[in-house]
Amino acid sequence: MLHTPLWKRLLIVLVVGWGILAAVPNALYTQVERHNDAVKVIEANGGVATEAQAADRALWPDVLPSALMSLGLDLRGGAHLLARVEVADVYAQRIDGLWPDVRDALREVRDEVGAVRRQPSVPGVLRVAISNPDGVPVALEKVRALATPVMTLTGAGASDLDVSVEGLEIIVQLSEAERLASDSRTVQQSLEIIRRRVDEVGTREPTIQRQGDDRILIQVPGIGSAQELKAVIGTTAKLTFHQVLGRTSDAGADPGPRNRLVADADEEGVYHIIAEESVVGGDELTDAQPSFDQNGRPAVSFRFNPTGARAFGDYTAAHIGEPFAIVLDDEVISAPTIQSHIAGGSGIITGNFTVEESTNLAVLLRAGALPAKMVFLEERTIGPELGQDSIDAGKMAGIVGLIAVASYMVLSYGLFGVFANIALAINMTLLIALMSTIGATLTLPGIAGIVLTTGIAVDSNVLIFERIREELRDGKSPARAIELGFQRAFSAILDSNITGLITAIIMFAIGSGAVRGFAVTTGIGIFTSMFTTILVTRLMVTSYYNWKQPKELVV
Repeated sequence: MLHTPLWKRLLIVLVVGWGILAAVPNALYTQVERHNDAVKVIEANGGVATEAQAADRALWPDVLPSALMSLGLDLRGGAHLLARVEVADVYAQRIDGLWPDVRDALREVRDEVGAVRRQPSVPGVLRVAISNPDGVPVALEKVRALATPVMTLTGAGASDLDVSVEGLEIIVQLSEAERLASDSRTVQQSLEIIRRRVDEVGTREPTIQRQGDDRILIQVPGIGSAQELKAVIGTTAKLTFHQVLGRTSDAGADPGPRNRLVADADEEGVYHIIAEESVVGGDELTDAQPSFDQNGRPAVSFRFNPTGARAFGDYTAAHIGEPFAIVLDDEVISAPTIQSHIAGGSGIITGNFTVEESTNLAVLLRAGALPAKMVFLEERTIGPELGQDSIDAGKMAGIVGLIAVASYMVLSYGLFGVFANIALAINMTLLIALMSTIGATLTLPGIAGIVLTTGIAVDSNVLIFERIREELRDGKSPARAIELGFQRAFSAILDSNITGLITAIIMFAIGSGAVRGFAVTTGIGIFTSMFTTILVTRLMVTSYYNWKQPKELVV
C-alpha cells in the first residue's frame, strides 16, 4: 500500500477546486467583464444602479470569483502612442513665474536701484532694467538671493538660477543644472498625470512608461482608437484664475502690457481682457468633483491646498464687487463677480455644461495639468479583429499541441499517460486561475509561454514514468517502483524547473512588453507544473494502485 496523508489529499483537492472556480470566468469572458464593470460603477455611485447596470451585474453571481486575465494590446486591440515632452516650455513658465518675486525684491531697495522695469526678451530669459547705475551691485545681490540649491546628485552645490548683468539690465535664466533637473521632473510629472488620466477613465492594464530622456510610451488596450486616447491625455486642462480688466467684442483689441485677450467659452464674439499673471493656478487644486449650482445646473466644485486657499481668500477679500475670470485652456469659462470674501479655499465653476462635460472636466482637473506640451511622434490603432485573430491562432496552436502531447503520452505510457493528461489539464486550469487572480496580462507571447508550459509539465511526468520503468526492470515491486520513481526523479525535475524559473525572472527583470508577458506565463507555469507533477500525478497513481493493487505494473 502507498500512503498519502489525509491533509495532503485535502490540500490537493482544495487547490484544484479553487483553480477550477477561479478559471471558469475566463470561459465567459465578455459576460463576466460586463458584470465587473457594472460592479465598479455601482460602487463608485454609492450603491445606486441603473436598470442596465443592474442587469449587467446579474450576469454573474457575486459570490463566485470574477477575476479575469487582462488581455494585452496585441490581443484585445487598442491604441499605441509615442509622445515627446517639450521640456523647454517649462523654462519660460518658470521664468515668467519668477518675475513677481524679482519685482518685489527690487522694490524693497528702490531708493538704491531706482525704477524697475521688465524688458522684452526671448522665452526663458528674464531681463529687468533699473534706472540707477550705482544700484546694480545691490540689485544683483537681491536677485541672486532668490536662487535655491539644485536638489539632484549631478547638480549638487549648484544654484537653480544663473544671474548676470548687462549694463543696467539684470538677466535671469535657469542654470544648466536646473534645466537638467527640470527636464527629468517634467517628464516624470507628465508620465504620472497621463497615468492618472488614463486610470480615471477606467481603461484596463495600460502600459505607460518613460523612454529615453524626453519620450513617453502609452499603450492602452480596449480603447477605440489612437485619436480617442489622444483626446484623453492630450487635453491640458490648465485651469487658472485671473483678474478681469475689461470686456470687448473686438478680437484685435490691444490688451495692454502684461495683459491678455481671452475669448469667452460661452458667448461667441466676446473677449475678456485679463491680467497675464494668475492669482491662483490649477496646480494648487487638491480636488474637483462634478456638482450642481444653486439653479440645479451642472457645475464643478473645487478645493485648493492651503497655499492656494490663502491666495484665493486674500484676493477675493481685496476685490469685492469686481469680476474674476476662471480660465480653462485659454478660454474664459466663467467670469463671476466677487460678492464677498471667499475663505476656506473652495468654490464652484459654473457654465453651460452638460452632466457629462462637468464630469469629464472634474476628471481632468483632478488629474492635473500637463506641465508641458506633448508632440505625438508615433500613433497606431490596433483593431480588436487583429487581436481576435491572434487569440484564435493561439487557441489553435494550444489545442493542436495538447492533442499531440496527450496522444503521445497515452500511446507511450497507457493508463499512466491518461493520468499525466489529467494532471496537464489541471495544470492549465491552475495557470489561468493564478494569472486571473494576480491580474497578470495575457499577451501573444504569453500564449506561447502557456503552450511551452504544457511541454514543461509533460517532461516532468516523462522523467517520473521512465524512472518507474527502470525500477521495475531492476526487479522492484510495483509499490516500491512507484515510490522510488517519484523520489529519484524529483531532484532532476527540481533542478530543471529552477533553471527555467531563473531564466523567467531574468527576462521579467530586464525585459519589457512582450518579453515580460512570456516571462510571467512561463514563471507561473513552472510553479503549477511542479504542483501537478509532484502532487496531483502522484495522488492519482497511488490512488489507482491502492484501489487495484495490480501484481504487475504496465508503464
